[in-house]
Amino acid sequence: MSTTEQERAAYLLDAQNKAVQLFEEIEQKLIRPGISEKTLSDEIHKLGTERHGVRTHWHKRVVRSGPNTLLPFEDNPPDRVIEDDDILYVDLGPVFETWEADFARTFVLGDDPKKKRLRDSLAPVWNTVKSRYHENPDMTGEQLYDIACEEARNAGWDFGAKLAGHLVGLFPHERIPRDKTTLYITKGNDQAMSNPGKDGNKRHWILEIHLRDNENKLGAFYEQLLTVG
Repeated sequence: MSTTEQERAAYLLDAQNKAVQLFEEIEQKLIRPGISEKTLSDEIHKLGTERHGVRTHWHKRVVRSGPNTLLPFEDNPPDRVIEDDDILYVDLGPVFETWEADFARTFVLGDDPKKKRLRDSLAPVWNTVKSRYHENPDMTGEQLYDIACEEARNAGWDFGAKLAGHLVGLFPHERIPRDKTTLYITKGNDQAMSNPGKDGNKRHWILEIHLRDNENKLGAFYEQLLTVG
């Protein structure tokens, strides 16, 4: 029996809700100074497997702190110990049953007002970009990327990545080998985001907000479902 569009959206939202629960436990139990990024990543993997039913991730687990928050996803920087007054983000792509989630949040240890202001800008910028997308869901990936960059500047920051999102769906989601443009929210994608997938189904998108504080050499990251919820 085929999965209806309403069911597909519900499965994706359920996967994200499970990711939210995982992140709540990560924040409450695991994030602390004095451990390395790799140690935290390994603890997250163990927690996800033992308590949240995560058997695989569709992309690598990413834990970045301090100056490593400025680096692109593709980098694999040397391991770094999380400090008392640090900023860090966690980016996970857990698969719940057969449905992908992609979720990232930024955390601040200590009371540095600059780091807190950067972190606290993420959700408002994300929500503004989402609202502007829903005013014209037929816009192209490049148009939404430009909006994300504009809203980052409006909040007083630079946009810190070449992508502002991508597809998500039934694992593994649609991909075009060696093509980092067509199925992404990025410069050069002149395709309408409302175009159906190759299977004829509605495509669902993740919206990523990367904010960059160049003065203090810090980055922050926030992502979740754009087209559901």
